[in-house]
Amino acid sequence: MGFGTILLIIIVVIGALAVMAYNSLVHLRQRCRQAFADIDVQTKQRHDLVPNLVETVKGYAAHERGTLDEVVKARAAAVSAPAGSPQQIEAEQALSGALGRLIAISESYPDLKANQNFLDLQQQLADIESRIAAARRFYNGAVSEYNAGIQAFPAVLFASAFGFTPETFFDLGEERAAVVEAPSVKF
Repeated sequence: MGFGTILLIIIVVIGALAVMAYNSLVHLRQRCRQAFADIDVQTKQRHDLVPNLVETVKGYAAHERGTLDEVVKARAAAVSAPAGSPQQIEAEQALSGALGRLIAISESYPDLKANQNFLDLQQQLADIESRIAAARRFYNGAVSEYNAGIQAFPAVLFASAFGFTPETFFDLGEERAAVVEAPSVKF
């Protein structure tokens, strides 16, 4: 074997590694995008539920106007945030916290706690929050796999050249306690 043949074999092997790494990273990035889209679907359902929940509480807790306004503003910010952006993640965190505070208010109003419409809305919110949590876990798993993929050999050699950058986890941050407590139904 001549030097030219060995060089050609090395180039072909490097090219094959680059193609395999690229295809693998495309697949992993697509899983991240699909997982985030699943979160987006669930949060849109939550956005649709919020106005009904606010209106129901408004009738019973008129002097809790500040909390109601906070929920409405948080929903508006979440709806208008660019899809898939860090701003959307922050807006969803703020909405989760505001909803947690809204549900906590209901403890002070026995008539509200007994209202069937409120109970139904609260159960729907609990179901949606559970689905959001599951979608978030799936997304974070996909992000972890993708981020590991762009850092693993041989992809690490090609990832940045192909435009693959690390994705951000969907973290609950400081609002975690409020979200965990928000869907609790104890009447």
